[in-house]
Amino acid sequence: MSGATGVESKAVSARRREILDYVLENGGAQIEELVDRFSTSRMTIHRDLHALSEQGLVRKVHGGVTMLASGVMETSVVHRMRRASREKQAIARLAAGFIKAGDIIALDDSTTSRILSENLPSGMPLTVLTNSMGIATQIAGARDISLISLGGKYHPRFDAFLGILCEQGTKSLRANTLFMSVSAVRDLGAFHQEQEIVKCKMALMGIVDRRILMIDSQKFDVTALNRLASLSDFDVVITDSGVSESQKNRMLDAGINLHVAHLDDAAPTSHSPSP
Repeated sequence: MSGATGVESKAVSARRREILDYVLENGGAQIEELVDRFSTSRMTIHRDLHALSEQGLVRKVHGGVTMLASGVMETSVVHRMRRASREKQAIARLAAGFIKAGDIIALDDSTTSRILSENLPSGMPLTVLTNSMGIATQIAGARDISLISLGGKYHPRFDAFLGILCEQGTKSLRANTLFMSVSAVRDLGAFHQEQEIVKCKMALMGIVDRRILMIDSQKFDVTALNRLASLSDFDVVITDSGVSESQKNRMLDAGINLHVAHLDDAAPTSHSPSP
């Protein structure tokens, strides 16, 4: 009996860690979203959230849970950088191949864009627009890169500038290509948990000639609150080889220009949409 209890305890602990990871990644979640995500009952989710709240890790709100505005939660960027890091590295390497000398590129505040900023082609003159403090810091000393940092209110949790000043500043500019990511992809739509971030991403999408979405395979069939765009609104979608065949086929059938980065460092592949 004690053995069964031990197994159950480990399962509960593992699920609560996964719930915390999910809330850290998305900034918050609804009860029904967590019930669906973790295939369990509302009562179980309520117990899990109560336990995490008692530990001072999250804050329960009506109908859901949010991150705490504390030093613990300010590790969100670090946490997201570690999550699916292998997949993001592969995607970033593939994405870098879309950049050519003299381009003006926009990078959003996503951790995948931050990894791309570490993989920009060397010795190639570029102009980079970004609202990410981390990306700006990363490339500030690069000899061949002209950096334009988009202003706004700084949000430590995202290590990024957001808000109306950021959106207005973005709309006054023009760039060749936007590289961006989102929290979730579901039903051929791109979603993000935070409205402020969605507004900034939409502003960036409006000033470029080409939009490239970088989305690791762990983000498919995940739920986030705010719909940003359809996958068909992007000129290129890049994911990794962990994506399921059914997801891949669904995108191709919808005419998505899909590119897949291989995790074994083999040559990346592109897929032509179905006729």
